[in-house]
Amino acid sequence: MKFTDGFWLMRDGVQASYATEVRDIRADADRFTAYAAVKRVERRGDTLNSPLLTTDCFSPAEGVIGVRTTHLAGRRSTGPDFELPGGDASVGQVRRDGEVVELTSGALSVRLDTTAPWTLSFRDADGREVTSAGRKGTAFFTTGDGAHHMAGQLALGVGEQVYGLGERFTPFIRNGQVVDMWQADGGTSSEQAYKNVPFSLHVSPAGAYGVFVKHPGRVSYEIGSESVGQMQFSVEDQSLEYYVVAGPTPKDVLRRYTALTGRPALPPAWSFGLWLTTSFTTQYDEATVTKFVDQMAERDIPLSVFHFDCFWMREYQWSDFTWDPEVFPDPVGMLARLKERGLKISVWINPYIAQKSALFDEAAELGYLVKQANGDIWQWDLWQAGMALVDFTNPDASAWFQAKLKVLLDQGVDCFKTDFGERIPTDVVWYDGSDPERMHNYYTQLYNQVVFELLQKERGLGEAVLFARSATAGGQQFPVHWGGDCWSSFGAMAESLRGGLSLSLSGFGFWSHDIGGFEGTPDPAVFKRWLAFGLLSSHSRLHGSSSYRVPWEFGDEAVDVARKFTKLKHRLMPYLYGAATEAHGAGVPLMRPMLLEFPEDPTARALDRQYMLGPDVLVAPVFSADGDVEFYLPEGTWTHLLTGEKVQGPAWRRETHGFEGLPLYVRPGAVLPLAADERRPDGDWTEGLTLLVTPDAQDVTVTVPDHDGRPAAVYRVTRQAGVTASASEGVPAPSVTEL
Repeated sequence: MKFTDGFWLMRDGVQASYATEVRDIRADADRFTAYAAVKRVERRGDTLNSPLLTTDCFSPAEGVIGVRTTHLAGRRSTGPDFELPGGDASVGQVRRDGEVVELTSGALSVRLDTTAPWTLSFRDADGREVTSAGRKGTAFFTTGDGAHHMAGQLALGVGEQVYGLGERFTPFIRNGQVVDMWQADGGTSSEQAYKNVPFSLHVSPAGAYGVFVKHPGRVSYEIGSESVGQMQFSVEDQSLEYYVVAGPTPKDVLRRYTALTGRPALPPAWSFGLWLTTSFTTQYDEATVTKFVDQMAERDIPLSVFHFDCFWMREYQWSDFTWDPEVFPDPVGMLARLKERGLKISVWINPYIAQKSALFDEAAELGYLVKQANGDIWQWDLWQAGMALVDFTNPDASAWFQAKLKVLLDQGVDCFKTDFGERIPTDVVWYDGSDPERMHNYYTQLYNQVVFELLQKERGLGEAVLFARSATAGGQQFPVHWGGDCWSSFGAMAESLRGGLSLSLSGFGFWSHDIGGFEGTPDPAVFKRWLAFGLLSSHSRLHGSSSYRVPWEFGDEAVDVARKFTKLKHRLMPYLYGAATEAHGAGVPLMRPMLLEFPEDPTARALDRQYMLGPDVLVAPVFSADGDVEFYLPEGTWTHLLTGEKVQGPAWRRETHGFEGLPLYVRPGAVLPLAADERRPDGDWTEGLTLLVTPDAQDVTVTVPDHDGRPAAVYRVTRQAGVTASASEGVPAPSVTEL
């Protein structure tokens, strides 16, 4: 939100109060509190009739500094609040040196000089300033409509670029943008987002740091927009809390941030295979499903998961979690028949209960639906006629919802697509008294957590996986998330990738998208190019709105492309699952913007049409029918995975590829483990393993995980007279192929 009118003036009706002068400091061993007047105090009378801002500085985790500024402290806090599973409020150390107080946590400190104009200076381990909240950096504003906003400003250094803030489809670098944290079902072609995460990653020639605003409601960002040298964030509240997260590299920032807010669970290996869905509004029954599965097998396209979208339930009754008996008269038998073919089963759900559903009356009687202030159940006709909303702040309502889903698990369902969760009303009363404005964004956290925890309980810790659309900070703990409703075009394909890379820089380890696009029917060229991109993503799903996404609908060549890249992904699984364990254990995403792996390369910081799939494979999707693609290779000798071509970087490249090719390069010095089994993603990866060795690889250790993420085998690759490889005890020796 903008408060100023240019550099000198305020907007009409806006009054500003900035922390100006420190009047007192209270310090403990691990935190300090500063009291700041909002004007110069020259005599005792100046302390009258004037606000005092209270700023607490503390450390919730190593390398993280928290700042909480409060104007009026008497406002009752009703929640919800972001949970910090990795938090520990006593890890900082305070030091006072004359009039300077400093709080240090690991490689980061915050310094306040009580004799100087108000400035919170954040510094790295070498004493260099990372950022600062200076003259206007700690403030509150009142507006003509009586609203009260707390605001913070942090200085942007020369060359500093800002990323993240959730899955955003606007330009990849946030500088110059206005961004509001507010969940919306707005597709992928606007400034709205399904996944709003108030965490930004800052990268400059000096290094990297992060900023997490710990407020689940609407956080309004002005990123070098209102004041071009500042990132401003504001909330309509009496208090503002934010955390500065130390680097020095972007990976270090993500490690610390996800350690604080929660690391992604490790998805099961089978979930990395190809998912095929019924699509949304298409006509389908068991015969249709069986025909699709048969034809995938006949065309030798391995399939891992079959997903039933909305109309597995009866019309006007979403969600009642009951199979439409006219379309699926024998759901238990049908699921058993599909599972006999080695398939996992996913079904679509959402947290809304339509009035026609029998569950509506049941939930209403039990008090499990969100209510209005007068006690009536909140309802509207958007999406489903007379639909209401399950109140997940009520533990009994959450247990009731889980019990309905457990019936489906007992029938043979393996996982759920947790759709929606964005259009949450603010004119309601929650069971636990939560603030409706704060709950609008946070609802998705409760929704996905309820479903994910049921899957962990019923299927086991390593078997839980969602296909979720909405999320906020901490939502990375419940993978996988997909990019929502995109159009079926090259432009939408590119904006989907941009959103996924943005989400990965917001702490999310796993991400997917609808291959071919959701709305409309893709041109065959779009579909074929999207197939390669989708099958070189974290998770891969064929899904559409009003038309099927089976490959043969788009020609024989589309079948060939689907077959080739599905089998390639299966062979890459020992490598991909190793990267997945890193996402789970360290918070580094599987699909990585180039800046994560090459932060020292200034060219890498702006790249949003290519990515690293894990640490060692560069993917540049083709966004054109003619196959023309432009991409960048950082320093070193890169080797094309499919052709073996060697290219020396750093260099921009322009290549032309047929539909069965794309720029797919292995990093200099890498050793890539490939499985022998191209039929499934969850086979025995050590049996018949091949190690692809790049020319620059000298002495490399490769760890191949088991399906639980623990090491299954360790290989040592050395180069002397030639390339040799040894395996850990009890593991079959690998084949070695030089790229």
